[in-house]
Amino acid sequence: MCGFLVHVSDSQISPETLERIERQLDLLHHRGPDDTAVERLGDGVTAGFKRLSIIDRQGSRQPLRYPPEGPEAGRWGLVFNGEIYNFEALRDELIREHGAVFATDGDSEVVAAAFHHWGEAALGRLRGMFAFVLWDAANETVHAVRDPFGIKPLYYLSAPGELWLSSEKPPLLEIAGDELDATALSLYLTMQYVPEPYTLHRDIARLPGGGMLSRALGRAPLVRRYTRTTFRPDPTADDDGIVDELRAALRESVRCHLRADVPVGAFLSSGIDSTGVVALAAEVDPQIRTFTVGFDVPAAVSEIEVAEKTARHLGVELVPTVVKPDDVLDVLPRIVWHLGDPVADPSIVPLFCLARTAAQHVTVVLSGEGADELAGGYTIYREPRSLAPVSRLADPLQRGLRALARALPEGFKGKSYLQRATTPIQTRYFGNARVFSDEEKARILGGKPMVGHAHVTWPLYAEAMHLDDATTMQHIDVNTWLPGDILTKADRISMAHSLELRVPYLDRGVFEVMSRLPVRLKVPPYRRTTKYALRRALKGIVPDFVVDRPKLGFPTPARAWLRTDLAEWAHHLLSTSGAGQLVDLDYAHTMLTEHERGDADHARKLWILLSFCLWHGIFVDGSIQPPQTRRPDRPLVTG
Repeated sequence: MCGFLVHVSDSQISPETLERIERQLDLLHHRGPDDTAVERLGDGVTAGFKRLSIIDRQGSRQPLRYPPEGPEAGRWGLVFNGEIYNFEALRDELIREHGAVFATDGDSEVVAAAFHHWGEAALGRLRGMFAFVLWDAANETVHAVRDPFGIKPLYYLSAPGELWLSSEKPPLLEIAGDELDATALSLYLTMQYVPEPYTLHRDIARLPGGGMLSRALGRAPLVRRYTRTTFRPDPTADDDGIVDELRAALRESVRCHLRADVPVGAFLSSGIDSTGVVALAAEVDPQIRTFTVGFDVPAAVSEIEVAEKTARHLGVELVPTVVKPDDVLDVLPRIVWHLGDPVADPSIVPLFCLARTAAQHVTVVLSGEGADELAGGYTIYREPRSLAPVSRLADPLQRGLRALARALPEGFKGKSYLQRATTPIQTRYFGNARVFSDEEKARILGGKPMVGHAHVTWPLYAEAMHLDDATTMQHIDVNTWLPGDILTKADRISMAHSLELRVPYLDRGVFEVMSRLPVRLKVPPYRRTTKYALRRALKGIVPDFVVDRPKLGFPTPARAWLRTDLAEWAHHLLSTSGAGQLVDLDYAHTMLTEHERGDADHARKLWILLSFCLWHGIFVDGSIQPPQTRRPDRPLVTG
């Protein structure tokens, strides 16, 4: 797990640009505190690299050149962030079939060798998480690539005559202009995160998951997808057979994800996703250390008690972390800085504290991200079946019921049901988070032009026309919510502590099975449950008291915080962030006062506005000083 900053120029690099690369690279120190290098890969191409050593710790330094010898020696220059879990098998195949030569024992060189011998077809053979930049000296072309799910990040800034590529956004801010992206802000207010490829800075973009950017010297960059995560449910699948396949795929994935030359631990909550990972990991390493988090808030839902019971059942060590209100105020500015763009998900706070604790004990953690999106874990995926009695009626009947719903007073029982049931899925569903309505956004933005969710979701709906509605919703979430919220916070917050987070559910082999699950094995018609196939696959592996435990979604007491301990801070932030030219802060103050009094629950909406104000204070007007961003150099954890 590492960080890189690459500059591609149509002319020779100037001393000033080289100095800038070295200075801005330091903003990625948390991603790789173990080694630093800045090298020219070719005329006009310079790469800086920060390394967190996980595999082949004494070798595999980057930037890396391949082949190490022969007539084409050094043709490829590589900086690579991530892990390839099948690199040993690929290495053996490259040696056997092509006589490939290797100078290291790590996975990075295998990526370069795979491109050398297989070309772009190599991407379909990589099993893992990755973002890398590969310079081809023979064709004077640079390629930037992200893994299919978008687990690892890659930002870019294209300007006349040059291109910048970075693992995170902050190193590019010195080069970017000051203009903010109104489209990105409008989408953020709806979705609680900035969806790919946008960022709040107009000049900076994100390469989407499964994306590839290529730029030949003297040419403009070309961005395209080399793959798309696609569901293909098989209604004829044998239920027992596909559940057995899923169990075997999960077991194999967890085994591969445990491969490291440093200590590996795992996050453990009260739910089945992380418990499944820990239980399967304990089969391989009974000494695995686990980590959980809870809250010091009266009546708040805490996962520590169930996690402790699970740890005792599995016989693994558990290290708990308790988050207090004062911790929130202490860590939020640093969280927002590391994110680069706001992600208004309150669960980021306990995740930050959890990762901070884990990093004191291990260098790698396994986590359960992705299970909900792939296995059908969100309760809203049951909605298509509940709406079917109305949504399947003929159009004239639906139009009449829609008119009736409009005439009913607000709060009338059944009004919301009729509205949703008579609204096409393309209009009513735009991802797991749906916060401000268009009317509310118009007030917040002061009547400025707005962009709706369709700007992002309608192309995805066009790809999913052959799918049932529940699987269509998964397709939307896998390509928006998963990379935009879940994986963004997982990567930035773990790497803020130089901790590598691995996600065994987002594995090529696991998805091959998950993609074929029929809807009855995700949200079964006669059971009030989700992730049915996953629960069946893990039965007998995880404790019975977890198998059918309902999803909690990392419950965070943001509602209580904003009524008590954080209320004064929130009012002060709204008054001092300088964001009033972009959003209506008087409206935000009003919502906060209503929330404090208990007249309404505005917690999610307030968290979105407060996160934006924090971001604006740090990155735009400078009223909030960013936290210490460089981690002190430290030796690797050895056990």
